[in-house]
Amino acid sequence: MAGKKQFEMDVVLDAAMVRFWRAGYADTSLDDLSKATGLNRSSIYSSLGDKDALYLRCLDRYATRYGTRYDQALSRAAEEPLRAIREFFDVTLNRIADPDVPDGCLVAQTAMAIPVLSPTIAARATEALGFQQARLRTALHAAKLADADDFAVHLAAVNQSLAVMSRAGSTQKQLRSVVDISLSALSQALQARN
Repeated sequence: MAGKKQFEMDVVLDAAMVRFWRAGYADTSLDDLSKATGLNRSSIYSSLGDKDALYLRCLDRYATRYGTRYDQALSRAAEEPLRAIREFFDVTLNRIADPDVPDGCLVAQTAMAIPVLSPTIAARATEALGFQQARLRTALHAAKLADADDFAVHLAAVNQSLAVMSRAGSTQKQLRSVVDISLSALSQALQARN
């Protein structure tokens, strides 16, 4: 269309997502989003909605991107539960180690900011955390673990803490140690089921 700036929606959403991920919702202005996406304010509003709508799109994009990877890791939990949970954590540890994305986790960062966010964004963050627990619960039930519900809550909490710890400067070795301790406890619980 003549006179209308064309842009790649995926590229724009990724740029906005990374900006929110680096600075958080409150510390990201429309000017920051404009610089990150290359769009002016009116283009952001007309194409992507207001700041809340754009943040929700970015949060959904993030949750889908990494959720798919978590689901894939957990897909063989019935046959190899310990390996599946290790691969689940590897998704997080690989994301943390990726130099092309910010430290931490957009969902964890959003959850920590719930008191100052709109109810809609807060609900979406809570929902994303619930999905993570649900996918772990399903995998652990498939592995016939008696304490599947409790372990799902624990493992989801450990996973979120890895993101927070990485943002605070913990090393990969320290993060792997946290994972290894959780996997050791899970291994004992899996052995006890037999």
